Amino acid sequence: MRPALLHPDGLHRCPWCGTDPLYVAYHDEEWGVPERESRALFEKLLLDGFQAGLAWITILRKRDNFRRAFDGFEPERIARYGPDKVAALMADAGIVRNRAKIEGTVLSARAYLDLREKGVDFSHFMWESVDGTPLVRRPAALSDIPAETPASKALSKRLKAAGFKFCGPTIVYAAMQACGLVNDHLADCHRAPPA
Repeated sequence: MRPALLHPDGLHRCPWCGTDPLYVAYHDEEWGVPERESRALFEKLLLDGFQAGLAWITILRKRDNFRRAFDGFEPERIARYGPDKVAALMADAGIVRNRAKIEGTVLSARAYLDLREKGVDFSHFMWESVDGTPLVRRPAALSDIPAETPASKALSKRLKAAGFKFCGPTIVYAAMQACGLVNDHLADCHRAPPA
């Protein structure tokens, strides 16, 4: 059992963020905070796809490079990427250079635009998986946090059916946590919502 850790500033935090200032800021200011803007949700889903098999801090340290390389994660621009842009991204040491994930990002951007053309807002698409309200769990320890849930499995299935790539239930659950659809801050963490 790993309860929240006491930091030098006197605050208890989820132990996964350690003491790295960038990770602590992400923990305090972003993780578990409800995100309702469609493009920002799209970015976080894609970044969680790139994170698969890596530590999140690796992606966090490269996030600004990802934003530069992928044109601010604007779906309209990414959807038009062709072989030359993919090749340029594969040569960019500032990002995770995985061809399948890069090509999957292009396909996901096209799926995002396809949803929009059908009148489906991506934010609504994501948030309806939790009926529009964050699921607050307040786990006692990291071991109480699942890797996936029925909600992430259902959302993953819907995303895949819509044409999104790298959106398995574990990736989707990580995105749900990152975007505040689920709040998994430990019960004794200073960022946990009131009981």
